[in-house]
Amino acid sequence: MTGALPARHLRGDRVFTQQQLTSILSSLPDPAFILTRSGRYAAIFGGKDLRHYHDGSGLVGLTMYDVLKEEKARWFAAEIERALASGALHIVEYELSGADVKGAGDGPGHSIWFEGRVQALPFQVEGEDAVVWVASNITGKNEVQQQLRQLSETDALTGLYNRRKLIETLDQRLTVFEREKSQTSVLVFDLDNFKRLNDEMGHHAGDTALIEIARLCRQHLRQDDMIARFGGDEFVVVMPGTRQTDALEIAERLRERVPAILRESLRYESTISGGVAEFGLPDRSASDILKRADEGLYLSKRSGRNRVSAL
Repeated sequence: MTGALPARHLRGDRVFTQQQLTSILSSLPDPAFILTRSGRYAAIFGGKDLRHYHDGSGLVGLTMYDVLKEEKARWFAAEIERALASGALHIVEYELSGADVKGAGDGPGHSIWFEGRVQALPFQVEGEDAVVWVASNITGKNEVQQQLRQLSETDALTGLYNRRKLIETLDQRLTVFEREKSQTSVLVFDLDNFKRLNDEMGHHAGDTALIEIARLCRQHLRQDDMIARFGGDEFVVVMPGTRQTDALEIAERLRERVPAILRESLRYESTISGGVAEFGLPDRSASDILKRADEGLYLSKRSGRNRVSAL
């Protein structure tokens, strides 16, 4: 290795031998990889936190292309190039799983998340520019963050997305529509005579009705459809890549299924009414399409309920 450490190192009045420094580096909790520009594992230090890391000494002398699938190896190579080009500390988050590793059973059985802190070295290693890549296992932190994100985006009763996530999704779809003219339709619906259900059978029955309708939506709507509880007994379904006429057919099939699920779960007769709208060129925000779909809902109410109207 070019630029090898001298035999003794002086810092103030403390002197370390090369053997002591190597021992210190080897004792680091997180693994530190010395990686060359070509992707070769020139050395590995640390990784002593056995809760999160396995012995990686067998990688020394191999390249990332020997160990990882092509796509993942190319990703690491690109990050090494960025660190070498900038010369500054480069921080990335990334995921590794068994699917990324060559050889059956050689990789983790589940996805593991890491934070990589990558710094270019001021000397060459084995004739190549190189970096030190410190990998910290952040899987636990990511799981907590995902749980907090889920709590902030979902309705506690039904498990559907909440109003906040709905508005965020609609604004994103509007941006796509303006850029690509890829259409999105929206269905707004609620339970007919919901107040009567609560008055006659109690709020527990009302909650059960909402939970069953949410379950029905998950079962019968498409995987790409985004379902949200907008408030009270009002639900919104965002249908990407769907014209209004097709959305109306989907909404009708949902309307036809609701009475049966309510009879089965509550022995109660009720229906839903809804309104469907699609993005138009005058739309500037999520509220524009929601307003039209809501107008369709109230048209259905005025027309006798148990129907879906398109505006």
